Amino acid sequence: MPPQGKKMSLNNTEAKIFACTQSQEIGNTIAKAYGVKLGKISFHNFSDGEFQPSYEETIRGSRIFLIGSTHPSSENLMELLLMIDAAKRASARHITAVIPYFGWARQDRKDKPRVPIGAKLIAKLLESAGATRIITMDLHADQIQGFFEKPVDHLYASTIFIPYIEKLKLKNLTIASPDMGGSKRAYAYSKFLKSDVVICYKQRKKANIISHMELIGNVEGKNVVLVDDMVDTAGTLTKAADLMIKRGAKSVRAVCTHPLLSGKAYERIEKSQLKELIVSDSIPSKGNSKKIKVLSSAKLFAEVMKNVHSNKSINPFFIK
Repeated sequence: MPPQGKKMSLNNTEAKIFACTQSQEIGNTIAKAYGVKLGKISFHNFSDGEFQPSYEETIRGSRIFLIGSTHPSSENLMELLLMIDAAKRASARHITAVIPYFGWARQDRKDKPRVPIGAKLIAKLLESAGATRIITMDLHADQIQGFFEKPVDHLYASTIFIPYIEKLKLKNLTIASPDMGGSKRAYAYSKFLKSDVVICYKQRKKANIISHMELIGNVEGKNVVLVDDMVDTAGTLTKAADLMIKRGAKSVRAVCTHPLLSGKAYERIEKSQLKELIVSDSIPSKGNSKKIKVLSSAKLFAEVMKNVHSNKSINPFFIK
């Protein structure tokens, strides 16, 4: 019972932060920026590959922030789902899934017959497991927010990227989109940087394979910054950079929130005309390249998490 004359407030519930195994690095930096220690979780691994997470401290009545990107393999998603379920069954009051990179987001619609809408399925799985809120960054498609019945805080990495670009003090700056789908993002950057915009038009043979690419706009004598939400095999990005240098661009950089960097991505980046690739730490780095610059999103997530926990507005984090 609370002391006489005092009422128990839901705002006084303790906030605790935990991270999935694949997101320990960003989890630690977020927890440090938040001002708490990362919570302890242990795993029991069965010989056949099955695993079982266990919270090593009480979470009853607490607000839980579970940090975990859901990039492949699918074990990363499964681990997050099990941790959410465990928190629900341990009587956590609020369970917020903090997903720096929301995987399977490219499957946001049926673009041909007999295929799933994977992003919708993932949303339902997270809610069924017990997540009461989602915090994520730079979704591949904005409409994925509508797949959830729970609140979704969709953050924009431009909050950390735009100040970095401004510090470069590039003359004749031009923002570019590597495809038609990213034009809205490119225009948003150009609005704050007061720059021109060019767009690449591409045709694909199939996923990750480009058959043709054309440039819409003039880049001669310009310092170009390509903007995209993710870089996977780096095929589109490097082809766009090479095309722009061929068309007279002075330099080409790229800003991509989520560095999937699969297949021959690192090799392509090193051989390309890209001067620099700027990414966030939403996904753990798989390799090294002198051309890749990683910017931390920990402060952004920590500040939003604090405001969510204290029921304050997070509107200031959506200005870019």
